[in-house]
Amino acid sequence: MMVIMRDGATDEEVQHLIDKVKSVGLDVHVSRGEFKTIIGLLGDTAKARELPLSAFPGVEKVVPILKPFKLVSRDFKEEDTIVKVGDLSIGGNSFIVAAGPCAVESKDQMVEIAKMVKKAGAGMLRGGAFKPRSSPYSFQGLGEDGLKILAEAREATGLPVVTEVMDAGDVELVAEYADVLQIGARNMQNFLLLKEVGMYEKPVLIKRGLSATIEELLMAAEYVMSGGNPNVILCERGIRTFETYTRNTLDISAVALVKMLSHLPILVDPSHAAGRWDLIEPLSMAAMAVGAHGVLIEVHPNPEDALSDGAQSLKYNKFDLLMDELKKTGAVFGKEM
Repeated sequence: MMVIMRDGATDEEVQHLIDKVKSVGLDVHVSRGEFKTIIGLLGDTAKARELPLSAFPGVEKVVPILKPFKLVSRDFKEEDTIVKVGDLSIGGNSFIVAAGPCAVESKDQMVEIAKMVKKAGAGMLRGGAFKPRSSPYSFQGLGEDGLKILAEAREATGLPVVTEVMDAGDVELVAEYADVLQIGARNMQNFLLLKEVGMYEKPVLIKRGLSATIEELLMAAEYVMSGGNPNVILCERGIRTFETYTRNTLDISAVALVKMLSHLPILVDPSHAAGRWDLIEPLSMAAMAVGAHGVLIEVHPNPEDALSDGAQSLKYNKFDLLMDELKKTGAVFGKEM
């Protein structure tokens, strides 16, 4: 449940309520708006019913939250969350493009790609240093060397970096180099990893699992937020169905539903959804039309030689064309790019 304080409630009244709630074994999450303070109660809220919460000084009303996810819910926070990544804002009316190769392959290539996608208008650089692959014989990434290369590409272009962290023991290492910590689809329900990134302040991008429900995606975000990190970005990247013409099936309805259920920003990854480069533009347009706050696009100078996911990577000229179309469409939908 959540407790909404009256306009002008004093710090003493807020702290008094927090102390009383904690005294019965509950934890709290405090959201301070311009006019109101909302206190979310976490844990066995049956204990909270022992307290006359509505009678406490400064309390306007007490609202039960019936959904299993609390902190990510629109019930807890009505206005959109804007996640700041340096000078970049993700959420609200913004539409950001994060672009780069599936995997970091070399310094020269990564810096070249970073400069190209920035020139075209991308706001963030993506690239994998640690790669979860279905086959143990596939390229697994460059590890820490890849992270260092991403940091050098950021230095050369000013683009913030999003990259995947796969293990709870690697969070500190990846956080040293990355601006956004990505939780991949295969790790969406790696609860130890979710708890670990929840203890950092760095923004966290959570990709929907291959067969995960929308509620399970939101509960993954709840793990991170309950750990104290409010800077969470969701990502729809396609789910596994019986269809074979595409790598996955992009669930475009998930974007609209998440925006109804949650205040968190949501991106779309059309590259992994389609698994083929020729569907990236129409899926990106669909993402913008349905209200997504951005897209993740895989870009490679020579997709046929890519060490990972070449079939779903755009060449430079195709990425330029995509950015031109997104800018035109964004003007129609009132998106800030």
